[in-house]
Amino acid sequence: MSRKQKKMLVRIIIAAVMLIALKFIPVRGLVQLALYLVAYLVIGYDILRKAGKGIVNRRVFDENFLMAVATVGAFALALYEKSGDYSEAIAVMLFYQVGELFQSYAVGKSRRNITELMDIRPDYANVEQGGQLTQVGPEEVAIGSVIVVQPGEKVPLDGIVLEGESSLNTSALTGESLPRDVHAGNEIISGCINMTGVLRVRTTKEFGESTVSKILELVEESSSHKSRSENFISKFAKIYTPAVCYGALALAVLPPLVRLLAGMVPAWGDWIYRALTFLVISCPCALVISIPLSFFAGIGGASNAGVLVKGSNYLEALSQVKCVVFDKTGTLTQGVFEVSGVHHSPLDDAKLLEYAALAECASSHPISKSLQKACGKPIDRSRVTDIQEISGHGVRAQVDGHAVLVGNSKLMRQENIPYHDCHSVGTIIHIAIDGAYAGHIVISDLVKPHSKQAIAALKQAGVEKTVMLTGDARAVAEQVAQELGVDEVYSELLPADKVTQVERLLREKAPKAKLAFAGDGINDAPVLTRADIGIAMGAMGADAAIEAADVVLMDDDPMKIAKAIRISRKCIGIVYQNIVFALFIKFACLALGAIGVADMWAAIFADVGVMVLAVLNAIRALRVKNL
Repeated sequence: MSRKQKKMLVRIIIAAVMLIALKFIPVRGLVQLALYLVAYLVIGYDILRKAGKGIVNRRVFDENFLMAVATVGAFALALYEKSGDYSEAIAVMLFYQVGELFQSYAVGKSRRNITELMDIRPDYANVEQGGQLTQVGPEEVAIGSVIVVQPGEKVPLDGIVLEGESSLNTSALTGESLPRDVHAGNEIISGCINMTGVLRVRTTKEFGESTVSKILELVEESSSHKSRSENFISKFAKIYTPAVCYGALALAVLPPLVRLLAGMVPAWGDWIYRALTFLVISCPCALVISIPLSFFAGIGGASNAGVLVKGSNYLEALSQVKCVVFDKTGTLTQGVFEVSGVHHSPLDDAKLLEYAALAECASSHPISKSLQKACGKPIDRSRVTDIQEISGHGVRAQVDGHAVLVGNSKLMRQENIPYHDCHSVGTIIHIAIDGAYAGHIVISDLVKPHSKQAIAALKQAGVEKTVMLTGDARAVAEQVAQELGVDEVYSELLPADKVTQVERLLREKAPKAKLAFAGDGINDAPVLTRADIGIAMGAMGADAAIEAADVVLMDDDPMKIAKAIRISRKCIGIVYQNIVFALFIKFACLALGAIGVADMWAAIFADVGVMVLAVLNAIRALRVKNL
């Protein structure tokens, strides 16, 4: 418990003891009133203060105002009737505060769970200075610095391992329980925990741009994007609360006046009591508290599973997804390209690979990396000038004074260079040197282990259509689509073509259905933004894609898309359960209170009971392990 919660618990105990004790202390009159007022102020002074501030700030109608009016009115009614029974007012406030304490504890527990899941912020980085390790703040470490990560420490910054071997615990980032083995040459991301060996790492990003910072920003900002359900409840409370206040006023005044006009005893006390009971029952705590808590818990549960959802509006939209569109490379395939052949080249294979690798040296695309790897030589960038990237086609560069073109068949056609088609299945990289065709390189990509299962899982989750969009060759795209069981495939697309296809699919879908797009590259950013829900690969995906996306998969596993949909549907189910349950009980009790069946004791038990049950139900959204 927090200090504030412990203080509230002490107040509840003191007020409860005083309430019980006053039943046995033989005092009457002003002394009795004073003792009951002390007990009332012990338990309710903060509610009265909040209600007063609300009136001053012109935000009158909230749950604090309802409780203040109801309990002060109960005191006034006891004084008016000279009954000496002030216990109801104290009991109402007491049980209300018990419910608030429970709610505060539940929310705090949810926040702690999420904080523990996302406890990835590094406290320091070990920097080598003069042969000694110095601990500095991660934000002080420049790009290219060498840091040392010892066993048990969090990796503070993204980088490349220079020396050492170790296992990394990535569960806080990816939800994956199995450790990841790393050695020299491997990329590692911040937020992981080094388990076994000492690692020397050269940093590749500043702390503000590192993976851990991006994740923490996403989690912190998620609460600002509210769902339709949350917005509905906020609007509902703004209309509902004044309505019940005016309804209570009418209940207190109109029936006695009608009875008076009819020549009957007005019974002001009975009707005022009913009106006060009506106010207690009407408090919308269960709805106002449980709905945001449900979404908060759902986002926390998704984070635990390695799925970062940037807001409750996106979590709600995921439950309505009926069409999922995929990029191919890096999303359904590993993006691990290997050169599998060199064809139709008058040059030596090694020489052609060298020209291609040098021309592509400025690109971080997986294909470029595979060319550089296949070259097998250190890349001397001084040999390359005038590099121009031609979007969706390839690159143009000057290598050793020769004009080199490296790209797809569209680039060859654009430059009017005759080329040879390839019989092999894979990505075909055509090369032209000084305007003459110099052959092509075949590069093959590997399908991710879970991609086929991911497509099947989406079907089981109620997704009606799966589509693959790629800039790759038709033969390659169709082979991958057939292997995975994708419904539709569109190949040889430029980034703008992908947007066009997504817009067409958006027009064709049902009005309430949602379309999700999953991608990882910079060229996917426009499509991620255009789709109803953009899903980015977080481990190896481009920063631009992660920024543009609404949902981020921390381990790049497409299986997590179906899991995210199941989590969202569980969360939305809980939200609807709470809305229906709370409103049904609320309106039933309001009716019973208005006709005098439910007294104030029943009212507070109904209000607090509904709130407790709704909060307990909301917390279920955290449990997503078996989904």
